[in-house]
Amino acid sequence: MSRTYLQRLVLASALTLGVTTAHAAEASQSDLVAALPKSKLTLAEGMRQAAKPGEAVISAKFEFDDNGKLSLSVYTAEKGLSVDSEKNVLKELSGSPEQTPWKPDVEIFKDVPHVARSAEQLTLMSLTSVALLDVVAKAQKTYPNGKVFSITPEIKQRRAVAVVLVTNNGKVFEMSYKLLDGTLVEKRQH
Repeated sequence: MSRTYLQRLVLASALTLGVTTAHAAEASQSDLVAALPKSKLTLAEGMRQAAKPGEAVISAKFEFDDNGKLSLSVYTAEKGLSVDSEKNVLKELSGSPEQTPWKPDVEIFKDVPHVARSAEQLTLMSLTSVALLDVVAKAQKTYPNGKVFSITPEIKQRRAVAVVLVTNNGKVFEMSYKLLDGTLVEKRQH
């Protein structure tokens, strides 16, 4: 099986799984937005803390954990962006952002949904020189009083983009930035 074929298979699986995940996220999004002020960390601060030397952040988000508590979750590729998903260590650092310092638990992905999703994100991030932290900074500049609470590399309309969610004045905005060069291509209110 060729590497290209395997990457396409992983991407197709991840896209299918992403639709299911998106519906579940929408149901609790208003609760999540209401919980965000409890966080003592910004998304960017969590991303910086998770990025060890040589390790690459491939997505990050605030979410509720299995116990319904606010959690900051950062996906990383331990061996960086130049090592493909088959030889990399794909993992999640997650923990309560309601205390400082942030002390995340580390989970190395072994289950198909997480491996597929993180492999897709690693593949997309390996195609660009645009850093997710730079995209978060652009989104924060667009909404200086808002709070960025998610950044995820995705494929939308046959384009590799970083989808950023920001809450501002009680509203949620979704912005898509081209991973090729970091330009904003879409902005809409949820």
